[in-house]
Amino acid sequence: MARPALRRPAGTPWLLCLAGALALGCQTVGAATQRGGTVHLAQIAGSGDAARRASLRLVLSGLDADTAGRSAEASSQYERALQVDPTNPYAWLALARQEVFEGDPDRGLADLDKAEALLQGDESAAANIAGIRGAGLRAVGQGALAEPFMREARERAPAVWADGKLDAAELR
Repeated sequence: MARPALRRPAGTPWLLCLAGALALGCQTVGAATQRGGTVHLAQIAGSGDAARRASLRLVLSGLDADTAGRSAEASSQYERALQVDPTNPYAWLALARQEVFEGDPDRGLADLDKAEALLQGDESAAANIAGIRGAGLRAVGQGALAEPFMREARERAPAVWADGKLDAAELR
């Protein structure tokens, strides 16, 4: 399934376009509920507008498929979530997690950049962003660059990041 096209006016920087979208109401859920220093999507699934809630349900379905070892189904659910709401940072985060740990770390890092831009200032996702970035950098052979991110993830959420990996169930 193809990724939704995120269109911006020619010459408009990506972050400026994203800021405009957020200002128009396609915003993150806000400070998500935390357990152990990290966001858990099941706790915020009922937040936001109708598109965000539908998109979050698809992400949760994808995380369930991921946990059950059905990677292709999970990826499809994340892609569908992005079609419903291309500004859902948690869909980008889940997709980045899957790609970094199970597939294409370069693509995962690019998707993580999108999630991070959408989650600007949301401390509940900081540990997962740092950990996924560290794991992605490590996967592409940038171990020296990865270590500060992995250390940050372990410090922010030791129960989740002690093993250096974010399982789908830990994000759910």
